[in-house]
Amino acid sequence: MSKPDFISMSRPQFRQYIFEHREDDEALSIYLERFQSPNSIRHPAPKSLEDLDNFPELHRKHLEQRENQA
Repeated sequence: MSKPDFISMSRPQFRQYIFEHREDDEALSIYLERFQSPNSIRHPAPKSLEDLDNFPELHRKHLEQRENQA
């Protein structure tokens, strides 16, 4: 089976392909790379129970940032 041309696919087409071919890790990686916002803020996963204790505050800050960007 040959892979479709991911470069020429629109975002909705590519998204549909991902849903229909969930086992295609390569396609998922390409999709995430292609459609990730360069302005997105990355938050590391919690590494300890203390990190989880701070989650409500971090979540509130994240929501405030999203509101300010809109």
